[in-house]
Amino acid sequence: MSDTNVSLAAGASKRGGSQLWREIYKHRVIYLFISPFFILFAVFGLFPILFSLYLSLHKWDGIGEMKYLGLGQYNYLLHDADFWKSILNTLEIWIISTIPMLFFALLIAFLLNSTFVRFRNVYRVIYFLPNVTSIVAVAIVFGTIFGDNYGFLNFLLKTLGLQPVKWLSSPVMLKVAIAVMVIWRWTGYNSIIYLAGLQSISNELYEAARIDGANLMQTFFRITIPIIRPIILFTLITSTIGGMQIFTEPQVLTNNSGGPEHGGMTIVLYLYQQSFLNHMFGYGSAVAWGMFVIIAVFSLINWKIVQLTERK
Repeated sequence: MSDTNVSLAAGASKRGGSQLWREIYKHRVIYLFISPFFILFAVFGLFPILFSLYLSLHKWDGIGEMKYLGLGQYNYLLHDADFWKSILNTLEIWIISTIPMLFFALLIAFLLNSTFVRFRNVYRVIYFLPNVTSIVAVAIVFGTIFGDNYGFLNFLLKTLGLQPVKWLSSPVMLKVAIAVMVIWRWTGYNSIIYLAGLQSISNELYEAARIDGANLMQTFFRITIPIIRPIILFTLITSTIGGMQIFTEPQVLTNNSGGPEHGGMTIVLYLYQQSFLNHMFGYGSAVAWGMFVIIAVFSLINWKIVQLTERK
């Protein structure tokens, strides 16, 4: 490129920058009104993200000086058996909870959208209430329900002459207890989303199906499911992202310990344990970025599945 062209490009860039600043100054009142959001986002959103990335390269207990380790934290993370176990636990809880949760949510939405159910608005409120209830209070209540010695479920089992189950002392049953809490909390939320999708389906399709002799199950699987398939995929993606961030349920049920054999140690609980209990803030930040990569990978997989489904 000649010197003349370089000078012209530099001049154009300078004029463009000057024009931009003139426009900003011209509309300064508008920018002033929207600035609180960006200031708050920069202070409480962007800065913590960037600082956690910087912190993941250092060893720091929150008080003393930071010690630069480079990628040492990430190298240790890749060989940390507890970290990989927390990933496995999170995936198992996600599988146990997500499949029945979405199925029950879809079934509830289908029934609420039907004409033979009375007081549908009341049921809609009831099913959504668990989502707005304090999760800590819910976890405490479920802790008494699943208690090994004096839990309500074991009381019922003993009354029926059955052997009590060690819900909180067995790694497998602890995952089931956590999954039940997730199902109870999020089924109503997803059912409301499904209900919105069902209400967009024309009643003429159902009437035509009934005229052709289709029963309720055939209508459900051959009309309802294919039409709201994009909504089902959306709830699957959001449930995946939420399932990778399960924290309060295992924290309250296991009292921050992760339970027997760390059966309830999820990724976020492990992050919390390393950062705020062991005061290893640098390693906790590395765990957070490792979780970010895992969520990004799962989101990418779900996005590819959505694309393949839409092509079909």
